[in-house]
Amino acid sequence: MCGRFTLTLDPGELQTLLNLGPFVHLVQPRYNIAPSQPIPIVKDADTRSVELYRWGLVPFWADDIQIGNRMINARSETVHEKPSFKAAFKSRRCLILADGFYEWHAAEKGGPKTPYLFKLKNDHPFTFAGLYEHKTFPEGDELHTCTILTCEPNDLVRDYHNRMPVMLGEGARWDWLAPDADPSALLALLTPYPAEEMKCFPVSRAVNSPENDRPEVIEPLSE
Repeated sequence: MCGRFTLTLDPGELQTLLNLGPFVHLVQPRYNIAPSQPIPIVKDADTRSVELYRWGLVPFWADDIQIGNRMINARSETVHEKPSFKAAFKSRRCLILADGFYEWHAAEKGGPKTPYLFKLKNDHPFTFAGLYEHKTFPEGDELHTCTILTCEPNDLVRDYHNRMPVMLGEGARWDWLAPDADPSALLALLTPYPAEEMKCFPVSRAVNSPENDRPEVIEPLSE
């Protein structure tokens, strides 16, 4: 599961490192991004423009938008066949911008859980594989939502959680957005990110509250 993440880089640096289109006015540094909040996504590999979508996917056919609270993640192994995700997998794939994500781990069974922040060793940004949806209500209002795909953990994350978000590197992220891509080729992209390129460290339990969205929550703690 991926239930919190970060996007802390300066917008101009983020734009350069990910080779994105115009977006600076939409993205500001975030240290504790939580479900139901607007998050930056890219849907088109040509324009690479950035839009803000609500985190928690609401299928176009859903009557109750609260379903989005249960759909912040989608399992990559079954995303092509589950009714909630298969239409979006076919034609509404996106990249979700990030530079870190949190998982919680207890040193002893039943003990208090400590949040850990996972990042790339070079502190560069990356992109989650995502899906998006549009829903139009009878009165004309529109809702734009998205979800983050997850996969089996790599050797680093495995010690802390049994799932991890699908992180797409430079060689895969734009293939994920290819409009006519073969489904089997897309599924082949949804693999654990190389553990040797990542790092993690414990951070303050202040991150447990989404209200604490400030630089201090990403500072490393001693074990």
